[in-house]
Amino acid sequence: MITFTSSVLLLVLGYIFYGKFVSKFFGASSKIATPVKRLADGVDYNEIKPWKMYIIQFLNIAGLGPIFGAILGAAYGPVAYIWIVAGCIFMGAAHDYFAGMLSLRNDGTSLPEIVGKYLGGKIKIFMIVFTGLLLLAVGASFVTGPSDLLASLTNWNKNIWLYIIFSYYLIATLLPINKIIGKIYPILGAVLLFMAVAIGAALLIKGTGGSIKLINLTTDSFHNFHTCPGKNLLIPMLFIVISCGAISGFHATQSPLMARCMADEKYGRPVFYGAMISEGIVALIWATAAMAYFGGPDGLNAAAAQGMSPAIIVNKICKSWLGITGGIIAILGVIFCPITTGDTAFRSLRLIIADGLKFNQKTVKNRLIISIPLFFLAYILCTFDFSTIWKYVGISNQVLAAVTLWTISAYFKIKGKPHWIMSIPATFLTFVCISYFFVAPYNAGGLSMNHTLGYITGTAASLALLAIFCLKKRNISSPVND
Repeated sequence: MITFTSSVLLLVLGYIFYGKFVSKFFGASSKIATPVKRLADGVDYNEIKPWKMYIIQFLNIAGLGPIFGAILGAAYGPVAYIWIVAGCIFMGAAHDYFAGMLSLRNDGTSLPEIVGKYLGGKIKIFMIVFTGLLLLAVGASFVTGPSDLLASLTNWNKNIWLYIIFSYYLIATLLPINKIIGKIYPILGAVLLFMAVAIGAALLIKGTGGSIKLINLTTDSFHNFHTCPGKNLLIPMLFIVISCGAISGFHATQSPLMARCMADEKYGRPVFYGAMISEGIVALIWATAAMAYFGGPDGLNAAAAQGMSPAIIVNKICKSWLGITGGIIAILGVIFCPITTGDTAFRSLRLIIADGLKFNQKTVKNRLIISIPLFFLAYILCTFDFSTIWKYVGISNQVLAAVTLWTISAYFKIKGKPHWIMSIPATFLTFVCISYFFVAPYNAGGLSMNHTLGYITGTAASLALLAIFCLKKRNISSPVND
């Protein structure tokens, strides 16, 4: 109980104090005209109220990530609390804030354009391809999951649900952001927040009453609880499994959506930093709930070994602790949360391609020219077994986050500000990604090599990259707007 409540409190304090620090460090100012004030087009540059932006951003970056990822991460034990809290405050929330603010200062442009500006044109080309493939994979996978569940609930053919969901995606991608996303996201975001708050309240009530035991982080519990620790190494696996609750590169692809709708830079802190802190709290709640429901991480691992997926675990916990209402909320969450992540993934992908091609998106015709081929490719992906591809999404997500962190660091270096605030997290995440490639099992996208060799290689490569970054003179490929 102490570890859980202390962790939630630390995240709240992180928003209050570190969130205020990063805002001041960046130099957010209400005097600077934001893109929506200068480039309003009624489509993507469309002013949205701050509270709506917060909920939309939260739902864009959250979905099922901080739920499923936290449950999988809880299999490693209470040590997951450290990564969620420290990662969220000093890495994830700062990453989301600075990525969003850089987009805000650069006309709301997409992530690859920002990366290209501060790290170079060659990396920009790589990022367009890499980010595009990741978003396509995320979008397609978040069609398949809900369509499978809806098919089982209704006895309709899966293809019918694929057509329905894709039709919604196409409409949501094409229409002005305030027509669908701006209207239904606040409602769906409220459902996700309600589910987390309700489970959190149940944790506190049951934990105080003694009907469940909340595991604390102590010297005795500070180890890897996973049933296969040799294949599921605490380092670096935990930092890949729990991404959305700590740091996720996918978020940097979503922040430009709200950067194009933000009327004042002062909203950046609650929208970008605050939404990520909220996601961290959701991750804490579900990691704790998963361990508590099964009597600890050992029980959770035993349940997973019996075939219980995160979706089944969510359903069981909601029904058991929240009754019929909980069961309904669980089903809604498992269906609608991935759909709302998928539609903004496609919208972001449309904007990334449009920005790269300098192709104006004000007319429906131009939006269709980009969107139709994307949905055609996504539909083809849905016809394949996506489980193998999905295994690579986790590491790809963190590679994207590492590149974004280096981009932010380069920006601060150009501006003459201490870059260590982001270059140290960038170095750490680079180590995580490189060591993962060496030590992860083949079926998880790694080379399954000697652990020590993987750690040494990851350490040497990340430190070498930091040294190159510090020594190399930084230029930018286009004029600085700020």
